[in-house]
Amino acid sequence: MALATRYAYSHRLLHWLIAGLVICSLASGMTLGWLGFDGLVERFGTAATNFLYRYHKTFGLLILGLMMLRLIIRLVKGKPAYAEPLPTFHRVASSIVHTLLYLLLFIMPLLGWLATDIGDFPVEFFGSHLPGLIAKNQALSERLYQWHGRVGWAILVLALIHISAALYHWCIRRDGVMQRMSLFPRRDI
Repeated sequence: MALATRYAYSHRLLHWLIAGLVICSLASGMTLGWLGFDGLVERFGTAATNFLYRYHKTFGLLILGLMMLRLIIRLVKGKPAYAEPLPTFHRVASSIVHTLLYLLLFIMPLLGWLATDIGDFPVEFFGSHLPGLIAKNQALSERLYQWHGRVGWAILVLALIHISAALYHWCIRRDGVMQRMSLFPRRDI
């Protein structure tokens, strides 16, 4: 496979970094959603609960910033050609899933940021509190949190489709698609 069939290394590195942050964010977000603040405090204590909230918010802001960087790199460096042309259905499905993932990975942290700020909770990035930007509105905050959760489920579904397709290309088709995003040198399978 020619080098031109792979994404730029910076893009590949961001893909895997963002994937790890998304896994952590979805896991912590689902825990927060299922147990709520009081349930978390009851099971794990105040310090662990505050830690989970702080890093859920931090990871969301990191995802937002890294997605901006990833989009810029994608626009500048472009999208590499496939080693083997994909069937039309695969190309269309891939395009839809990738576009939705990009879009939702921007929307999700923005919804969380707005919901947190409007709900009069601290927007934290590691240990720092970011300044509030919007007037407080508890009803709107609750609606935004609901949408934040729904988008999280949509991201989970899309990520599972994405991972399933990647495994299909790697294990069944063996068509080099996985090498486009691999951090490692090409290995014939």
